[in-house]
Amino acid sequence: MNFWRTIFFLFCSTGFLIGQTSNEVLTVQNINLDDIQRGSIQKFWLQLGSDAQNKPISIPILVAKGNEPGPVLGLTAAIHGNELNGIAIIQNTFKNLDATKLKGTIIGIPGINPISIVNHKRKYIDNEDLNRNFPGKKEGNRSQQMAYQINEKVLSHFDFHVDMHTASFGRVNSLYGRGDMTNDTLAIMLKLQKPDIIVSNKGEPSFGTSSGLTMRAAALAQGIKSITVEYGDPQVYQPKMIERGEKGIESLLKWLKMKTGSVGIPEIENVCSKSYWLFTNQGGLLQIEVVLNQKVSKGQRIATLKNPFGEVLEEYYAPEDGIVIGENTNPVNISGGRIIHLGILRNPTK
Repeated sequence: MNFWRTIFFLFCSTGFLIGQTSNEVLTVQNINLDDIQRGSIQKFWLQLGSDAQNKPISIPILVAKGNEPGPVLGLTAAIHGNELNGIAIIQNTFKNLDATKLKGTIIGIPGINPISIVNHKRKYIDNEDLNRNFPGKKEGNRSQQMAYQINEKVLSHFDFHVDMHTASFGRVNSLYGRGDMTNDTLAIMLKLQKPDIIVSNKGEPSFGTSSGLTMRAAALAQGIKSITVEYGDPQVYQPKMIERGEKGIESLLKWLKMKTGSVGIPEIENVCSKSYWLFTNQGGLLQIEVVLNQKVSKGQRIATLKNPFGEVLEEYYAPEDGIVIGENTNPVNISGGRIIHLGILRNPTK
C-alpha cells in the first residue's frame, strides 16, 4: 500500500496527472513588459489569431528583462517557415543569458511564422510571402492579418531589431547582412555580426504580387533600428552558422551597453552597393561553376546549361565584377531558373 501511495505522490509532485503539466506556458493576448519582473526570463505564447477549430495561432515569446532599464532588442526568426538557423541562435542566446546582469530587455521570437514552420513551408498558408505583407491590414486577408498582428503586438515594443533569415528551398547562402550602410547605427549593427558580405540597401518596398513591405522596412518606418541577417541554408541547423550568429548577438548586446564588456567594430571587406539574381533563359540541367563568397570578374563563366543528352545549351557569364552571395543547388531548371545571387562590391579589390 505504501508503494502505491509513493507512486501517487510522485505523479502529483511532477505534474503527470491528466490535464496537469509542471511547466505549463500561458497564452497571452499582448506583451506587457511592465508585468515582467526585473532580472528574470519569462516565456509565454502570444496569440495572433485563430485556426479553423477556433484554437489560438500563437508564437513563442522569450523575454529577458534586466535589473536596470535600457533599450529593447528584438530578435525574430523564421518569418519564412523554412529558415531555422535563427531559431537556434535565439534559443542559445537566452540559454546563456543572466538577466540579473542585463540592462534593458531582450524579446526573442524563435519562430514567428508557426503555421509554415510545422508544415515545412516557406510561405504562409495562403501561399503568400508573409514578409511581403507588412504592416498588414487589421481586416485584410490571412497573410495581411497575421502581418498586422506581428506589427502591432511585437514590433511596436522594439528599439533595435535583428531579423534572422536563411536561403530558401533549392538555394544556399553565405552569412550576409542587409541594411542601410549610410546610417551609422545600422552600419555598426551589421558589422558586429561579422558577415561574409553586407548588401547596403534601405529596406525599400518589396517586389512581386504583394504590395506591402518587408518586416525590416516596416520596423524602419516606425523608427526601429532594424537589420536583416541571412544565416546559410534552409530547413537545417548548421552549427557553425548558429555559433557565428550567437557571437554576433553577443557583440551587439555589449555595444548597446546591455551587457558588460568591450567590443571592437570589425571592418568588413565585402560590402556591396547592390545585388541581384541571374536567371536561365531556357530549361535544362544546370551546372554552377562558382562557389559562395567567390569573387568573379566580368565575362567569367559561372554556369553551364545542358540538355538531357549532355549537350551544351547555353553558357552563362558574369555581367560585371562581383561576389557570389547565394546560388541555386538544384540542377533541374525550367526557363527562368535561378543561377547565382551576385553582389556588386562597393569598393572592389582583386
